[in-house]
Amino acid sequence: MDDTPFNSLKSETSDVVSPDAEAERWREYYELRKQAPPRPTLLDALARFDSDPAPTVSRFALDLGCGDGPDTAELLRRGWSVLAMDAQPEAIRRLRERSDIPAGTELETHVVGFESMTLRPATLINASYSLPFCAKAVFPSLWEQIVTSLVPGGRFCGQLFGDHDEWAGGGRTLHYTQAEAKALLSSLIIEKFEEEERDGTVADGSPKHWHAFHIVARKG
Repeated sequence: MDDTPFNSLKSETSDVVSPDAEAERWREYYELRKQAPPRPTLLDALARFDSDPAPTVSRFALDLGCGDGPDTAELLRRGWSVLAMDAQPEAIRRLRERSDIPAGTELETHVVGFESMTLRPATLINASYSLPFCAKAVFPSLWEQIVTSLVPGGRFCGQLFGDHDEWAGGGRTLHYTQAEAKALLSSLIIEKFEEEERDGTVADGSPKHWHAFHIVARKG
């Protein structure tokens, strides 16, 4: 795994990171992950839509914490309309400048953090490695929005961090036991729930112990 730009998130919450330093870290991340492929959880969800007995008429997706847009670009290439949102202006700028987005696609972008997101009804809500960075006080209402905004037959795909992850207890990321993660999904039909725990690295090559749940879930 190399899904975050730095390994200092294990620091305690008393370690203040300035907005400029945070933005620079994300710029470093985008550079390190240039030309990254779409996430496997997104590809899994899209394959499930393609194999559904009744084809989905409306293909509108929300990409939460879209970064520089590998998942958004894949959705657009497959004919989806996308609203992509990220708190970092640099992420949206890079997304808008991608050369692999077909002309004439329906892309809307917002620079907005999780705390200010207002979600629309959507067939797919994608959150690749983004929800763990939501503030703890904000997450319950955001998750309620996610579940409520999914149309019947719609899917959520993305990741949650597990409680054995190296950053658990640091205060800057959200972590769940397996039971807690599955409880969040109780109102959805779980189609994929893959637990991964291993020693790996972050984007700059620094070592990190990862514990994550890879999720695809459908609204009945």
